[in-house]
Amino acid sequence: MANPLKISIVTPSFNQATFLEATLHSVLGQGYPNLEYRVIDGGSSDSSQEILERYSNQLSSWCSEPDQGQYDAINKGFHPSSGDIMAWINSDDMYTPWAFQIVNEIFTTLPDVEWLTTLCPIVWNAAGSPIYCAQRGGYTRQGFFKGENVPDSAWYSLGAIQQESVFWRRSLWEKAGANLDTRYPLAADFELWARFFQHADLYTVSVPLGGFRTHGNQRSVAQAAQYQAEVNAILKDYGGRTLGKLGAITTKILKDYVRLPYAARRRMTTWKLKPVHKHCAYDPTTQRWQVTNL
Repeated sequence: MANPLKISIVTPSFNQATFLEATLHSVLGQGYPNLEYRVIDGGSSDSSQEILERYSNQLSSWCSEPDQGQYDAINKGFHPSSGDIMAWINSDDMYTPWAFQIVNEIFTTLPDVEWLTTLCPIVWNAAGSPIYCAQRGGYTRQGFFKGENVPDSAWYSLGAIQQESVFWRRSLWEKAGANLDTRYPLAADFELWARFFQHADLYTVSVPLGGFRTHGNQRSVAQAAQYQAEVNAILKDYGGRTLGKLGAITTKILKDYVRLPYAARRRMTTWKLKPVHKHCAYDPTTQRWQVTNL
């Protein structure tokens, strides 16, 4: 891997010793040669500190001290970072083994890509086994601010943008304010995507990059109603709105867009029935990544 971009990863953690080591393995096990990895623990009372001590020589830094919550911890980790590419992974979630290689290749090859996610987000079970891999139809600025990616179970939802699979350039982070908004204790990720969409399209790739571990104790699960309320407030703050009846029907049709034959998908895009989204596809002939419109 010639001249790989520097990737900065932050893991916030609090009393997650049961899953923390698997998360560390998913980052360090990539074998990525230009990695900056910081773990910010909120003063855990379980065995998290002992685990971090064992891995300390492989980490750029770690600390265990009280903070103001998950997003405060992430801000604390990103503040001294210097990577070209940035992301965070929570201490109960995991990356796929090839994630950093794919991310480096795409950001190196395609300078117009400012942030990236997968069309195939994974869900892990409590034991760390993959139990589900979704297939999304893509993400657009227009759709995001119409509520298509609100992370609820609404029948018209096209699916949330999976935080565990999002990577972005430092230049975009700086343009968007270089921080997570801690006014939103649960949905600051959604608020960050809103700011990112004001500056750049979200590109996708048909390769799983990471996954959310479901074990029943996540704040976003236990406090789903509060999370939803924060998301609705964020959409309103940015001039977005939830879908009306006609928009919901259209979105329901588009929900199965990814399963349509290629010719049908191209025709829908040509007729502007579906907004174009930017996709990164690998060309086996040139052995390079290229951008296509889906």
